[in-house]
Amino acid sequence: MARRFLDTNLLVYTDDAADRRRSRIAMAEVEAAITSREGVISTQVLQEYFSVTTRKLGTDPGIARRRLQLFATLEVVQIDVEMILGATDLHRLHGLSFWDALIIQAAGRAGCEVLLTEDLQAGRSIAGVRITDPFA
Repeated sequence: MARRFLDTNLLVYTDDAADRRRSRIAMAEVEAAITSREGVISTQVLQEYFSVTTRKLGTDPGIARRRLQLFATLEVVQIDVEMILGATDLHRLHGLSFWDALIIQAAGRAGCEVLLTEDLQAGRSIAGVRITDPFA
C-alpha cells in the first residue's frame, strides 16, 4: 500500500451517522491507514476535524478529543512556515483554496503518493500527489 494522506473530510465522515455509506468507507480507510502504518494526516487536519465535528455534527468535545488521540496514532505532519509559503504558490498556480493547497503541501512533505479527499478533482496530480476520491 502506498503512503496515503487522509483529508479532513474522511475523518469527519467517521462520525457522520447521517451518511452511512460514506461513514463505512471512511472507517475502513482510517482502519487500513492505522493498521498498515501508511496513513498520514497533519495538524491542520486534526484542528479541522475537531472544529467541524463539534460544530456541525454536534459531537461531544470529550469524544472528539478521544478521537483526535486515535487519529494522532497516524503519522502527523507539523505545519510550518515553508509549507505555508508553498501553499500560497500552489494556490496561485493551480487555483486551489489555500487550505487545500496546504493539505497538498503536507502530503508532499510526508512523501505521500495519494491524497484521499472528496474536495478536489479525482485523478488529478498536483505537486507529485495523486488525488483520489474514496467515495466515488
